[in-house]
Amino acid sequence: MNQIIRIGTSKSVFQLHGVDAAEKPVLRQQLRRSPVLALFAKLPPTKVGLEACGGAHYWARELIALGHEVVLLPPQCVKPYVKRGKNDAADAEAIYEAMSRPSMRFVPVKTGEQQATLMLAGMRDQWIRRRTQLTNAIRGYAAEFGVIAAKGVAEAATRASAILAKVMSRAWRYCPTL
Repeated sequence: MNQIIRIGTSKSVFQLHGVDAAEKPVLRQQLRRSPVLALFAKLPPTKVGLEACGGAHYWARELIALGHEVVLLPPQCVKPYVKRGKNDAADAEAIYEAMSRPSMRFVPVKTGEQQATLMLAGMRDQWIRRRTQLTNAIRGYAAEFGVIAAKGVAEAATRASAILAKVMSRAWRYCPTL
């Protein structure tokens, strides 16, 4: 096989598109996740492009540990290079094409610590959002039975049992099997 200089990959399944120094495709292969690292471990260090999406930072760190140069491309920068229908092979070729452009901007690879911090912040935001949704739902259901509760999570938390007791006693009239 000729020396591969660049590989574009798409990650639904790993669709590889590798070219040699003459820009001729020499590697077009589809892999499941488990054999990916074994294949890249056999290859000499090369430049690998991945679309920046879920799991890309993990794979980038793994490939960097194997000695490859990894670049992450924003999806909006790859999309103009897709020549035909949306599939993994077309995406891999588009990633290869986009990463070969000298003015292309790349996403920095996040460390595991950076990802963990972002994950915790995201989970906290979701928890707060869901807490607010639940509080508003309780207030809305209570209003259906004439029980008006003040806005705010703190008010709902301190009066939740009283509000729910009132709602249930009034709802009991309409649905005694509750």
